Amino acid sequence: MTIESRLSDLGLTLPEAPLPVANYVPFVVTGQQLFVSGQISRGITGKLGADLTAEEGADAAKVCALSLIAQAKAALGGDLDRIVRVVKLVGFVNSVPDFIDQPKVINGASDLMVAVFRDAGRHARSAVSAASLPGGVAVEIEAIFEIR
Repeated sequence: MTIESRLSDLGLTLPEAPLPVANYVPFVVTGQQLFVSGQISRGITGKLGADLTAEEGADAAKVCALSLIAQAKAALGGDLDRIVRVVKLVGFVNSVPDFIDQPKVINGASDLMVAVFRDAGRHARSAVSAASLPGGVAVEIEAIFEIR
């Protein structure tokens, strides 16, 4: 089964790969690694622990994960089957100082990666708080993929 057909079976639609809004590139391919710049939870703003629950944050993280996959697709000329595995996700959660459920929030992205890429979607990860994120978004996540 292809990654595209798995996305379809899961009822997931990839967004257009977002263009950068500053002086950076959306992805870099070097050797057998694909680095995708941080993708934000477009349309989902607010602070976890004040404006949003951990469950709403997990939904925001899913939005980021879909954008990460969309960027990977763009980087790989449309061929998501070149992805060997998801190596690492680094997730930033816009939250109040005493919010402690960053892992629950970033699980939204982690769970999606495993659903789409199966065992190859299991990855190393960081989930950290941020005092604020660009445009007041709830979550930002970057990724490293191994590719062929």
